[in-house]
Amino acid sequence: MAQVLAGLGTSHVPVIGRTLKAGTQAEVGFKPFYDRFEAVKAWAETQKPTVAVVIYNDHGLNFFLDHMPTFALGVATDYRPADEGFGEPVPRIFQGAPDLGWHMVNSLIADDFDISTCRKMELDHACTTALDLIWGADSVPPVAIIPVVINAVQPPFPKPSRCLAFGCALGKAIRSYTKDARVLMIGSGGLSHELGQFGKINQPFDLMCMDKIVGEPEALAAYDNDQIVDLAGAQGVELMTWLVMRGALASTRPDVLASIYHAPISHTGGAMMLMSDSQS
Repeated sequence: MAQVLAGLGTSHVPVIGRTLKAGTQAEVGFKPFYDRFEAVKAWAETQKPTVAVVIYNDHGLNFFLDHMPTFALGVATDYRPADEGFGEPVPRIFQGAPDLGWHMVNSLIADDFDISTCRKMELDHACTTALDLIWGADSVPPVAIIPVVINAVQPPFPKPSRCLAFGCALGKAIRSYTKDARVLMIGSGGLSHELGQFGKINQPFDLMCMDKIVGEPEALAAYDNDQIVDLAGAQGVELMTWLVMRGALASTRPDVLASIYHAPISHTGGAMMLMSDSQS
């Protein structure tokens, strides 16, 4: 039977990946962010997940303003990163998990989530950064991946409450899969930031989110998107990726295995949290 091992929430601002690629983590002001990921690496080495479901917002490689699904899920056999304006990425192939992916699609539709299904997707930094933080820059991680894209680009956005419910449906779908799979849920995005307004970081709001996401995610789901934009910036709605990740965990109050908040990382309130799903 498949099980959800844990949920990881992390920021994905591009400078994180570029610094990792350059090997200059020890030289930057946000070095503590990388240091704390050593605990995540140790967890992955011990627990050995076989699938990573990466929840993120696409930055124009697959979807743009003329076609923007609310929720989309990849069912391809493999995936490749593509140039998103920073130059051609190092070629690498990420293994997909199409059988589990199709099972999730069918389960989601049965639960009234009319998911967009993608037989081909290109990966941007929002998907690959978390994987590189765990398994190394430009690496091919020892897990299959299932990309899950959420519209955090063009209004109307899905409501935070809908995102939490979507995460619950994802977790239910995974746990009903009868084949073996050890799944790590990754919510990639946030926390507070806004492009074009450098420094629009709301540390008290970010820290409140990190507190509530553990045992009271419904308190975050009670916000509407206009409130989140006012409090956390236009790109602060990426919090929805953390809500989906958290919704997929069966535990009412998961154990926090590692956590850090560091501001700023570039123009972002940088954050990471790893939560064990002991009841999955």
